[in-house]
Amino acid sequence: MAQRGLGKGLDALIPGGFQKDSNGGAQQIPISAIKPNPEQPRTEINNEGLEDLARSIQEHGIIQPLILTKDTVNDQYTLIAGERRLLAAQIAGLESVPAIIRDASNQERLELALIENIQREDLSPLESALAYQRLNDEFDLSHEDISVRVGKSRVAISNTLRLLKLPDDVQAALHAGKISEGHARALLGLPSKKSQSAALHTILNNELNVRQTEELARKFSGQKPILEKEKNPIPPEIKSLEDSLRASLGTKVTVNHGIKGGTVVIHYYSEEELESLIDRFNNL
Repeated sequence: MAQRGLGKGLDALIPGGFQKDSNGGAQQIPISAIKPNPEQPRTEINNEGLEDLARSIQEHGIIQPLILTKDTVNDQYTLIAGERRLLAAQIAGLESVPAIIRDASNQERLELALIENIQREDLSPLESALAYQRLNDEFDLSHEDISVRVGKSRVAISNTLRLLKLPDDVQAALHAGKISEGHARALLGLPSKKSQSAALHTILNNELNVRQTEELARKFSGQKPILEKEKNPIPPEIKSLEDSLRASLGTKVTVNHGIKGGTVVIHYYSEEELESLIDRFNNL
């Protein structure tokens, strides 16, 4: 599936041209006049790399302008995209930054901030889920609409949103980095929040990896565990293929490779996810 939203870039999301200065370039805007984006989905900023970016800005300047909107009643601006560049510019001691001014609605501000962070992989799974939920609830965008705007598959959008159905303690563990998104998605296969919380304690106490968590979820659900057929680890090329398919389809994929062929198993965890996968294959 083509990444329609990301493939067009940030410029394609908002109709109309940039407001530029008389020379046709970005305007220099005082940092003191720029307010943060109220629609920014990222709740925490990883300061790692900011010092390096600040040194680069001191030496080379800001290569890519920030994107701002201008308030209608004063000379203040609101940041849409370029949060890390703005912070690094402050560290570097700059008084102004190059910026392109655009008109944007609240929805477009959220979409642009989402896309910039997704392109940089700066958002946590829960931050992405909450942003998708806002697009769905406040702006009445379907999962398919969101997938078009942010360049993710509909399955990936649906899977990320399902993280919000997990109990608070599981979400807190995911947010704190105690478990990965893979752990969390495995817990979604359990029938109740109580069983998900119980499984979380087992994961943390025994330091289970994602595969072990998937087996634990099967056990908690009363399903027969999958027997390990091979004692040797998965070959790197097969693991790489599984990871590539997982990223493309937005769900777990298992490749069973043999001498004369094999099988590819695509896992799904809800009726909606199954229907979305079927729709996707039918449209190939």
